[in-house]
Amino acid sequence: MQKMHTFHIPVMGIGFSIDTPLKVAKYGIDSVISLVDDILLEKLRKMYCNKYNIIYTEINVKTEDFRAKRITAYLNLINDLAKKKFEELKNDINEIKKYFDLLPDSSIIKKEFKNLEAISKDLNEIKKWIKDKISMGRIDVNIMTKVDRVNYFNNERLSSEFNDGHAAVRGYANSDLYSSIILSAGLNPMLYGYMEGFEDFYPDEEGKIKKKIVLKVSDYRSAFIQGKFLAKKGLWVSEYRIESGLNCGGHAFATNGHLLGPILSEFRDKHQELFQSTYEIFVRSLSTKKRIIPQKPLPIKITAQGGVGTAEEHQFLIDNYQVDSVGWASPFLLVPEVTDVDKITIKKLIEAQEKEIYLSDISPLGVPFYSLKGNTKDVEKLDFIKKGRPGSSCPKDYVALNYEFNEKGLCTASRQYQHLKLKELNHEREKFSTLEYKANYNKIVEKSCICVGLGTPALLVNDLDTKVEGEGVSICPGPNLAYFSKILSLKKMVDHIYGRINVITHVDRPNMFIKELNIYIDFIKNKIEESRNSITEKNIKYLFTFIKNLTEGVDYYDDLFSKLEDKFEETKTNILNNLEICKRTLNLLQIEIENLQITT
Repeated sequence: MQKMHTFHIPVMGIGFSIDTPLKVAKYGIDSVISLVDDILLEKLRKMYCNKYNIIYTEINVKTEDFRAKRITAYLNLINDLAKKKFEELKNDINEIKKYFDLLPDSSIIKKEFKNLEAISKDLNEIKKWIKDKISMGRIDVNIMTKVDRVNYFNNERLSSEFNDGHAAVRGYANSDLYSSIILSAGLNPMLYGYMEGFEDFYPDEEGKIKKKIVLKVSDYRSAFIQGKFLAKKGLWVSEYRIESGLNCGGHAFATNGHLLGPILSEFRDKHQELFQSTYEIFVRSLSTKKRIIPQKPLPIKITAQGGVGTAEEHQFLIDNYQVDSVGWASPFLLVPEVTDVDKITIKKLIEAQEKEIYLSDISPLGVPFYSLKGNTKDVEKLDFIKKGRPGSSCPKDYVALNYEFNEKGLCTASRQYQHLKLKELNHEREKFSTLEYKANYNKIVEKSCICVGLGTPALLVNDLDTKVEGEGVSICPGPNLAYFSKILSLKKMVDHIYGRINVITHVDRPNMFIKELNIYIDFIKNKIEESRNSITEKNIKYLFTFIKNLTEGVDYYDDLFSKLEDKFEETKTNILNNLEICKRTLNLLQIEIENLQITT
């Protein structure tokens, strides 16, 4: 199907985009559903069945393979409802006009429609014309590959196919969707190997793949390794979705100082190399498996996301780096037509300044995680700490991946884990100073139950029961959201993306590349401070490498923006001045690391 838009809506948290496709697919906009929480999916399925008078049959925990079946059932329902809405749109002239109004002004099909509309007022003629011209947006899904918890039944460990990630793959593979699965959070060999067993991931003679594989990566090396790994399985990566390591929402997988611009440049320049190195392996694997080999080579798409906030930045990514689509996530948290965010949290997001959106250590996965200060889940967490009962009751266990205390695993945000960890800490209390003890205590209790908190907004917005989950909400916007400060309609948000209007009122918003650079500089400053108390050769090597990569990134941007013509004209001087400041900062940090090296 022809892609209508030059942007897509990435996955947001667990619940924020859980039904987004039902709201935007009819307008040709691609979006992504998280498959972490099958309990939440089942609740939403019941709600939508009731809303649309569809017979609902519960899939409870006693049902064999209930997690996979819940996922399949929910995705099929959303797919059916989205298709129905799309067909209804084709018969509604106002909706047809909205569909075309949302498209970029450069769209050929939009221009053709405007011409037809000018010469014909016959709805039947228009309906006949659009029949094969427009398409629905894709209903994609996301799996965090490392969230692959082992499951048990009657204290017996189940085989790996019933792990959470494996069941999610199976649930998607068995669905009716013709879309893509986005694999994020790194390589999981066992999970990737499991995907070999599903027919929908393989191409037909024409090269069509019913369920395409997308890798979310933050650097070329990771893409190259994972792409070849999957190719050896006979699985083709149709898209590499490059996300800024730190200028993003949710979990932040920092690179070793490699910045988005140079990374995108490497993908652009090595696109053919990436294709050739993986396609040869892919074809050999298909041949070995005695599977169909497509008559024509399969394409690779490159997309990008993380921190983009203006139409100029959006178009620059497309023009300069030749990306096929640009992801816009966090700003859509302020678009109630598109995402599920409760009223209290939306108000906090509108009022949030830069300092309120911060890189935290609250994630039980042990990965830095963007959070909003004062979110209601953190308020709930602090209340438990004050009562002397830190930790969550852990009603869902999706990230029960710590095996210090039992083989089944515990979530580090759970009350049980924190109780055992604090007991351990108190047993050795005499070893620590008061400050050291407090630091260790805070490190334990700061973990938050995000696998529940990130899904609760979908329940609150839809007036569903939260007795088990509670009403505490976690929110994971990227730092870019600080510059968006009002509730928006879908139309206004899309008009902003395409430069028809400007909804940003903050005149001090930095260019997305400069923002990412400064976040990385703050990140390495913290790493230097952390290293002062435990200096090793390994630490020093890491710090030097990080500074070297950042310095090369600054030189790249300096050269890039100095040579640009007719782009970023209003902000270029400020960008170049900021780069000069960053150069001086990095030189000082280099000296600081050298002084640390002397003391080793």
